[in-house]
Amino acid sequence: MKILVVSGFLGAGKTTFIKEMAEKTGQDFVVMENEYGEVGIDKTLLDEGNDINIWELTEGCICCSMKSDFASSILTIANTLDPEYLIVEPTGVGVLSNVIHNIQQIEYERISLLSPVTIVDANCFDHYMRDYRDIFEDQLKAAGTIVISKRSFSSPEEMDAFLAKIRAVNPDARIQAEHYSHMERSWWETLLNTGLNGTSIAPEKMETPNLLSLGLTGISLPGPNHLIWFLEQLIRGAYGTICRAKGFIDVGGTLLRFDVVDDRYSITGFEESEQPKSIFIGPKIKRRELRKLLIKELRKSS
Repeated sequence: MKILVVSGFLGAGKTTFIKEMAEKTGQDFVVMENEYGEVGIDKTLLDEGNDINIWELTEGCICCSMKSDFASSILTIANTLDPEYLIVEPTGVGVLSNVIHNIQQIEYERISLLSPVTIVDANCFDHYMRDYRDIFEDQLKAAGTIVISKRSFSSPEEMDAFLAKIRAVNPDARIQAEHYSHMERSWWETLLNTGLNGTSIAPEKMETPNLLSLGLTGISLPGPNHLIWFLEQLIRGAYGTICRAKGFIDVGGTLLRFDVVDDRYSITGFEESEQPKSIFIGPKIKRRELRKLLIKELRKSS
């Protein structure tokens, strides 16, 4: 079983990348999801239209507090499901060097570690380097391939200037600047066949960001305009300092998916049958206000 770790800070686009990889390669994947918080969202997104086995680990980080459960889960997957590939998606604030070190502790002839991938949201690069530098730099330094997502560069000069920032942190990484959706199958297969070359990575000792999470189920709003208003207020700080939010919400009987990263949000339809639920992540969350707005029974009583 080959293990590919797909890392990236909160909202970088790891799940979307993994979905694309499954579609482009058609390989036998098991995906291990390490969600931040008690409400899992990404499993639903990976399930959508894909025949992928998904193993969820929540309420803990596989780089530190859950490393024994993490190791046990990998060995269980290897001995029972025995897939050709295990894709590990750590939580967005996971220390990549620690995740790699934890996997190396259980490598043997049937388990091998591939060169890890880090997804980078170019729009948030400067913000994350300023506010979450230790974690973000570790994800860049420990990567064999760095994939840029969610940004179109207006000129070759702008792209070169951004690539120089990445190379200043990790001069040896392979950097994929063109969006991965344009890449041929051979590029994806290279990711699935490039080993770590036996390099032992020492775990980093660092504090993870002091982020809180709030998971809500059964959420709703009267209509789409109410959702737009809510998300505008969210990114302006009306419900605390929230750097990541995502979920599915009932708006007047229609299920919509929303996604918030930093000061940007998106709304899309969602055809799969899914219970409304969401997760909010940040250093400061106004829990009571969010519950009163999004839970129908509390909204009526307020």
